[in-house]
Amino acid sequence: MNIVASTVVFAVDDLAGSRRFFTTCLGFREVLDTPDFTWLSRDDAAADILLRQRDLERPRERIAQPVVAFAVTDLAKEYARLSAEGAPITRQLRRNPWGEWLMRLTDPNGIVVELTEWIAPGGHPGIG
Repeated sequence: MNIVASTVVFAVDDLAGSRRFFTTCLGFREVLDTPDFTWLSRDDAAADILLRQRDLERPRERIAQPVVAFAVTDLAKEYARLSAEGAPITRQLRRNPWGEWLMRLTDPNGIVVELTEWIAPGGHPGIG
């Protein structure tokens, strides 16, 4: 098998809220927007996001809470930008002992987005 693209699909109650979060905070652009779903993409290697309006007539499915993780460059700069813009940061920028810098945001529907940058122990964000 040769996987050539990836799309993460979320069923959400507030389609407009998630669309606004992914386009404003994370730089995704709308590829297709309908009353039932929105397809978002970026020009880099990030997976596409498909936001699907949850059918309000059906009971909520009991599923695990997904976390979408994006490895990024210059996380310290992105953290400063997102903080200044008032983005919904739910885990402040922190460093793990194994060299991972990490922060989390949560969109209006509870979608958790983790931004990470791998830096050798002893290094600093933005210095590879």
